[in-house]
Amino acid sequence: MNKSSPDSLEHNLHSKVAGVIFEDDNFIAINKPPGLLTIPDRHNELLNSLYKTLQQQFGKIFIVHRLDKETSGIILFAKDEQTHKYLSQLFEQRNVKKYYLALIIGSLQNKTGIIDEPIAEHPVHKGMMAVNKKGKPSVTEYEVLEDYGLYSLVKFQIHTGRTHQIRVHMKHLGHPLACDEMYGNGKPVLLSSFKKKYKHSNHDEVERPLLNRLALHSYELIFTDTQKHLQDLKADLPKDIKAILQQLRKNRTVQ
Repeated sequence: MNKSSPDSLEHNLHSKVAGVIFEDDNFIAINKPPGLLTIPDRHNELLNSLYKTLQQQFGKIFIVHRLDKETSGIILFAKDEQTHKYLSQLFEQRNVKKYYLALIIGSLQNKTGIIDEPIAEHPVHKGMMAVNKKGKPSVTEYEVLEDYGLYSLVKFQIHTGRTHQIRVHMKHLGHPLACDEMYGNGKPVLLSSFKKKYKHSNHDEVERPLLNRLALHSYELIFTDTQKHLQDLKADLPKDIKAILQQLRKNRTVQ
C-alpha cells in the first residue's frame, strides 16, 4: 500500500483539521484537532464534525472509533463496509495497540506503572465515570517521559477501552490531567505559574493561558490492516501542547 497525497482531502477538510496521516483504498487516518467533534452532536446537528467533513469528501464513510471533542490525535475511518467490520472487530477484540500522550498535574512517584482498577458510571454525576470495584475491568499502563514538577508529560497505553479511562485512572492516582474540568480542577495552564520572574504583558488585562483545554492526545495506533500489513501510525502533537512543552523545558522546575 502506498500513502496517497493528502492535498486533495486537506483542501476540503475543515480548516482546524491538522491533516491526513495515512490514506489508502480501505481506510483513512486523520490527526483530529482539539475542539472538533468526531460525530455530529445529537442535540445540535449544526455543529461541525470530522465525520460530516469526511462525508462531503467521500460521500460514504464509516466510523470505527471516537475521540472526545477536546482530545486531539489519530482517529480512523473506514471507506467500505468490509473494512469497517474488520477494523471495528480489531478494536472490540483489543487487537489494536493504543497510545496516548497527556500532560498531568504534578509529579508521579513511580515513573512507570500499571493501573488496574475497574471503572463504572459515577453513582451520582451523570456523564462521569469513577473507579468502582463493581465496575468493568480497566487497565492503563503509563510511563513518565518528562517531569517538570508542577506538570509531567506521560505516555499511556490503554489495554481496555472504557469511557474516560485515562482521565479516571489519573484522578484515582491524585494526578488528574491538566485543564480537566470533569476530573480535575479545570484551571488553565498559565506561564506565570512556573516561569520565574514572569512579567505580565501590558497589552493584555488578563494573562492569556498557554493551555485551557483537556491536555490529552491520541498519539499512536498499531494494528494489522485488511491486507495483512502492519500499520504503525502516529499523530504529531498539536501546536498548543507543543508550545507548553517548550515553555516547561525552558523553565524546568525539576532537574
